[in-house]
Parts: sequence; structure tokens; C-alpha cells
Amino acid sequence: TWEVINPATEDVIMRVPFGNGDDATAAIEAAEKAFPEWTRLTAYKRADILKKAADLMRSRLNDLAKTTTQESGKPFAQAKGEWFVAADLFEWFAEECKRAYGRTIPSRVPTKRMTVIKQPIGVVGVITAWNFPAYNPSRAWAAALAAGCTVVAKASEYTPLTAMEMVNILVEAGIPNGVINLVNGEAAPIGDAMLDHPALRKISFTG
Repeated sequence: TWEVINPATEDVIMRVPFGNGDDATAAIEAAEKAFPEWTRLTAYKRADILKKAADLMRSRLNDLAKTTTQESGKPFAQAKGEWFVAADLFEWFAEECKRAYGRTIPSRVPTKRMTVIKQPIGVVGVITAWNFPAYNPSRAWAAALAAGCTVVAKASEYTPLTAMEMVNILVEAGIPNGVINLVNGEAAPIGDAMLDHPALRKISFTG
């Protein structure tokens, strides 16, 4: 665990999980296991979960903003606005996942028809920065989840609580076990695990 200490009194304010490469590997394997179930859900079912998460965020803006302000130093009004945008992103992608249309391409051969369909790639690793601790994850997580991918997330170790709140909301919204996985800890070994594991098919990086 990682301890947050008051420099004036040296009292421990909070303890948060602080993982490593092994934790990241375990998260990737959990996401790989959850992928078939998540991708088999209809776009409408995935949309219901993401939309419910957006509604929960909007209902708790003040509390969520307080957490973000406490850990990042961001003014409360800006933190509240950031969570409002995060909710909008989850709602946006809830609707977009219903519209992941393919296309038909004209063929040179009259007896053939070429059709493109869009399919989820698999497990997606998402590494995000501290400066927008709600906006950065929501933009990448919601897009990947809407597409039917499972996610292993590494938020900034300087602002882990905002990401933890977001995961808790997704769990409350009904997301299945293993679909969203959050690893807080030292960046290098977690990033190396993402790069090395064959089950992790794509990485989104903000930094």
C-alpha cells in the first residue's frame, strides 16, 4: 500500500493500493477471461451500463469533485466540471456503441460482395495522466468498453482516487467482473507488463 502523509503532523491521512507488474499481469488475465462474455453482450446492453454510470456520476458531482480536488489541487468548480464532462463521455459512447456500423464496398467482380464489420480487438491497456484525472480515463475507458473491449487501466499514481471512484461507479452500474481493471502503482513495471503480455492488444497512452 501507499501512504498519504500530512507533512505538518506526519499523520497518515489515507492508504491506497500500490501494485506492480505482477498485479498488472493478473489484471490483464482477468480482462482476457472476461472478454468473451463482455463482447457477446449486445450493444444495447453495454449502452445501458455505460448510461447508468453516467447518471450515477451526475447524481454525485459534488462528492466526486471533492475527491478530485483533494488529491489534485484542482479548484472545486473545475473538478466538478470535469466530472460533468466525464459523465457526458460515458453517455456519448453509450449511444455510439449502438452505431458501430460496418459498410459494403463495391466489388470489381459482379458475383461477389465485400462487407466490412467492426469487432472489438480484445484487452485494451489505458495509461492516463494526473492533470485531468476524470476526463482522461473516461474518454478512453468509455470508448473501449463501448466497442466491446475489456480494459486494464493505470491511472496516475499521483491521482489514483478519482479513477477508483470511477471504477466503483461502473461496478455499481452493473459491469461484469474483470471487464474494467484498475492497477495503481509504479509506472514502469506496470507499463512493461502491458507491453509484454500477448493478451493485451492495444494501449491508449496519455502523458
